[in-house]
Amino acid sequence: MLPQVLISLSAAIVLFLGTLHLVYTFASRKFSPRDVALEERLKQVSPVISRQTTMWKAWIGFNASHSLGAMLFGVLYGYFAIWHFPMLAQDRFLAIVGAAFLLSLLILAKRYWFNIPFAGVALSLVLYLAGFALILV
Repeated sequence: MLPQVLISLSAAIVLFLGTLHLVYTFASRKFSPRDVALEERLKQVSPVISRQTTMWKAWIGFNASHSLGAMLFGVLYGYFAIWHFPMLAQDRFLAIVGAAFLLSLLILAKRYWFNIPFAGVALSLVLYLAGFALILV
């Protein structure tokens, strides 16, 4: 029971962070630059890869897809942990993929983000690993 709770909490944290990130992307200015002139310039300049978008649209799209990836992890691993726990507990592939995903997010958070998402992802990874460690015991 405790491993199921720990893995569910891990998934819930990532789902919450991803959902909050998506809300911040579309319903706030939290990801806007403090320099208004920079934002205007980003809305005019295209990246080298294509003139079909702007750096601003790409920024919004990257933030949204990043959010959706975190939300997908949270929904799938939460679903497995709550409704199909025996399968999740026995499937090493899913266990390793989940751990690798969270570890990747943790590395990105440490290198490129800020303290709050780093702490959330770190807690999620600890809970996830603790859950699977208890399964092995």
